[in-house]
Amino acid sequence: KEWSILIASKVFYYAYMIGIPMLVLPFTWWQILLGFFTMHYVAGFILAVIFQPAHVVDGTEYPLPDEGGNIYNTWAIHQLHTTTNFAQNNRILSWYVGGLNYQVEHHLFSNVCHVHYKKLSAIVKQTAEEFGHPYKTKKRFRDAMKGHLIILKELGKKDSQLGQQLQPQAVKV
Repeated sequence: KEWSILIASKVFYYAYMIGIPMLVLPFTWWQILLGFFTMHYVAGFILAVIFQPAHVVDGTEYPLPDEGGNIYNTWAIHQLHTTTNFAQNNRILSWYVGGLNYQVEHHLFSNVCHVHYKKLSAIVKQTAEEFGHPYKTKKRFRDAMKGHLIILKELGKKDSQLGQQLQPQAVKV
């Protein structure tokens, strides 16, 4: 049943994104395909620029499972250790990315509207500090991107400690 749903949704998607425009719009097939691929490239780039500074940035932790496949943190504590907020005082950016610059709150309270993340962030930060857990944030978007580039540079080194730590390991699950 899942395969049927997957295939049907793919057929529907390509029909309305490519097939129908080819039939009803005054553009050539290659212009429609160019628009389709450009739209996906731009959307993917924007998503990468939002998600990478929140997850792949200096100071963010990358815990690995033990031999039994377990990571010894609760789900909420794991979010605090592996996620970083950025540009929390930039209202325009917060609006543009739908609150995704508050990644910690987004992960912890995904069912809460993003307009509440700023107020929630103060509570989460205070609670994290009260219980001795990190609350990671970069003041500006530029700082988050710099932190991302630092990690990329580190991972690009041949003898990178972080790169060796993140190598896939044989784990019994």
